[in-house]
Amino acid sequence: MYAITIEDKQLVRREVEDPEAGDGEVVIDVTAAGVNRADVAQRQGHYPPPPGASPYPGLECAGVISAVGPGVTDRHVGERVAALLSGGGYAERVAVPAGQLLPVPVGLSLTEAAALPEVSCTVWSNVVDRDRLRKGETLLVHGGGSGIGTFAIQLGRALGASVVTTARVAKHDFLRGLGADLVIDYTTGDFVSATREFNGRGADVILDIVGAKYLSRNLEALAPGGRLTVIGMQGGRKAELDLGALMAKRASVSSTSLRARPAADKARIVAGVTRTVWPLVEAGAIRPIIDTTMALADAAEAHRLMESSGHIGKILLTP
Repeated sequence: MYAITIEDKQLVRREVEDPEAGDGEVVIDVTAAGVNRADVAQRQGHYPPPPGASPYPGLECAGVISAVGPGVTDRHVGERVAALLSGGGYAERVAVPAGQLLPVPVGLSLTEAAALPEVSCTVWSNVVDRDRLRKGETLLVHGGGSGIGTFAIQLGRALGASVVTTARVAKHDFLRGLGADLVIDYTTGDFVSATREFNGRGADVILDIVGAKYLSRNLEALAPGGRLTVIGMQGGRKAELDLGALMAKRASVSSTSLRARPAADKARIVAGVTRTVWPLVEAGAIRPIIDTTMALADAAEAHRLMESSGHIGKILLTP
């Protein structure tokens, strides 16, 4: 098969060995794979795959099962699925634990389904499973135009929360159309004062992809009892945290990653997404937002687009 390899921090299309379905795994013939910031970090040498994972980038895909390994009894060859991966999505075929498979939501194509696994599992595991966003609360999403951001806006709205987000001004109208109540231009506006003015108290839950650069301001933007979860470090790794301010607000700060979690934890998250989020997708309350679809051979161009932040939603690759 052909896959995209990383060689001297460059993406190169190579012919490689086909994957085999190990114990508890299936092999998927990939129809489309999502591009994520984590893939860019891996290419740059900052985010190596966990032990045992494919060395090729790609954390999500959708396609058709072409082989079933030992111990898998509830999947069959020819089944259409989406998948959360630890790596290997930038390829014609990929092996994945059966517990990380999701059904293709009714009404979606395989290509559309490929835009959902990573963002849905990341957002659900943090905003719902960890931070317990409730109806009537306010969710602040940084990077509203990203794949994570566009999904989080829709999920927050579907759960009955008010949604505030930050994004470049050119993306504001689109994000309001997705359900954002307030969109802040992070290049000129102050999201702390804007969020406080929006509801009089601040954000109950903040989903942050920026990291160190926003840490102190995120704490200021939190409402009493608020929950901040950091899932990215685009603005750096290290910053000071005022514990007194954190304690005064009875707030919490957490950070998570999805890729390196144990398979059993990923399977639990996938099951939660299938149970609680997929009905919202099938009802039309959440839809995949796809900016661009490119050929697998154009993966380097896809990364350039990702790094420019000029896209809205997902970038997909098709073998």
